[in-house]
Amino acid sequence: MRQAQTLNDAQLRRVIQYCRSRRHPIRDETIILTSFYAGLRAKEIAALTVGNVFDEAGSVRTQFILTADQSKGGHTRTVYMNQRLRKALVEYSASIRTAKPHHALFESQKGGHFSANTMCQLFLDIYKAVGLKDASSHSGRRSYITRLANKGVGVRLLAELAGHSHISTTQRYIDVNAEQLSEAVELL
Repeated sequence: MRQAQTLNDAQLRRVIQYCRSRRHPIRDETIILTSFYAGLRAKEIAALTVGNVFDEAGSVRTQFILTADQSKGGHTRTVYMNQRLRKALVEYSASIRTAKPHHALFESQKGGHFSANTMCQLFLDIYKAVGLKDASSHSGRRSYITRLANKGVGVRLLAELAGHSHISTTQRYIDVNAEQLSEAVELL
């Protein structure tokens, strides 16, 4: 099975620009940014609740716990959110219909949580519309891990952030390209 395409900055900008033209622009943009800046799987994004990312006062948390039911493999894990994602979530909060902690963070067309499959389809529809034929719901996650690796974050730390039990799994997510190889040999 082929791995999902990692996206560069220009491709991510195209995706975000396209999201802004859709029926639910703020929701869709925030979903994409959650994938890219928190490294979450589509299933995990679909399962997020308002209470996961917003505290009782309505402020965006800097980190939150994904429960065993929300994550793959039935393991809880802490998700850390960077400033860019927190800023996007602050903007998104104005469009949320309820502040009830158990309510779906990203509401589907029918109301309530997306299913994992419907969330995957949302990603595929967006990527296809901007001409990214090898991109999938896992593209943000692979890009997240690859970008952190390229900035020197160690594989053990990456595995923890990704929720992987084995670093060998994390290593498969790291994309390597000709430009990186060329830059690596120049370090000598």
